[in-house]
Amino acid sequence: MMVGRIEAVMARLAIVVAMAVVYSTALSAQETGRVIPLYEEEYMAPLSVPETQVRVEEMGETLIFNVSTPTLELFRPAPEKSNGAAVIVAPGGGFVAIGYEQGGTAIARRLAELGITALILKYRTIESSGDPQDIPQVHLDEMTALMARAESGSPQAIPAFAGEAAGVEDGSRAVRFVRDHAARWGVDPKRVGMLGLSAGAFIAADLATGREHSRPDFVGMLYGGLRNPVPADAPPAFIAAAADDELLPDGSLRAFSAWAAADVPAELHIYEKGGHGFDLRPTGATSDAWFNQFVGWMKARDFLEPSHSKPAPPPAGISRKQNGSR
Repeated sequence: MMVGRIEAVMARLAIVVAMAVVYSTALSAQETGRVIPLYEEEYMAPLSVPETQVRVEEMGETLIFNVSTPTLELFRPAPEKSNGAAVIVAPGGGFVAIGYEQGGTAIARRLAELGITALILKYRTIESSGDPQDIPQVHLDEMTALMARAESGSPQAIPAFAGEAAGVEDGSRAVRFVRDHAARWGVDPKRVGMLGLSAGAFIAADLATGREHSRPDFVGMLYGGLRNPVPADAPPAFIAAAADDELLPDGSLRAFSAWAAADVPAELHIYEKGGHGFDLRPTGATSDAWFNQFVGWMKARDFLEPSHSKPAPPPAGISRKQNGSR
């Protein structure tokens, strides 16, 4: 009789455990693709024109213009694959637009498939007409200055971009937000990295060399550049670009040299071809290997090792009224 009761209790417990696993998996699936505002609505000053999305078929890309409400889009890995690492993906677009699909969604999905919690940062942009053929004059001037610098080699410093400060503020907020929610998402708060492309790489570099409280634990920077001195406690960096980059031919090399001079771990890949803007789409160039090399670098530095101990509790919550500056 006692054996029968024990078996009945164990059977009920098995059902409860199975339901809990299903429920947990369902929660994970529900949160994948969830778009999370970084600020309370009243905190942000909206642009005078609404946010728009434009599909540019010849680019194979979806561009988002006039962003005044920064968000994170969450891509969670399957629970059995999760390794506790998180990567915030900051797409490019010159701070005029966000190249969201190829520079964001495609990369985030690949990262999640590998067990990494991925989040796409949709940071603020400058105001524009929303037409990809109608570039704001301020950005035309920036591009002209970059092209002239690429040809002459001077000035050494890369001119700041309009909108960059707001993007960095949003990136800072994003890093702290992910750490704040690390326990909920199964993330180790000491393994929160950022992968930036072009303008997004400037955000990653600015954060890596900025205030300690919002530095990522590691950064990946694709065809970007560096503005600040690299501190001795900066995070490790994966840096990649193409030798035929017509806009920033030396930006990545200078960034690597600065990391090396500060005696901070860094890895540099300069591909023969790839131009400015390579992504996951195969082109036949050696730059096609960048993603696997980035993942291999994360593995080699143990950022993808599953946590064997209970993750540390997340830091205190971020006040919604707090300024998210670096």
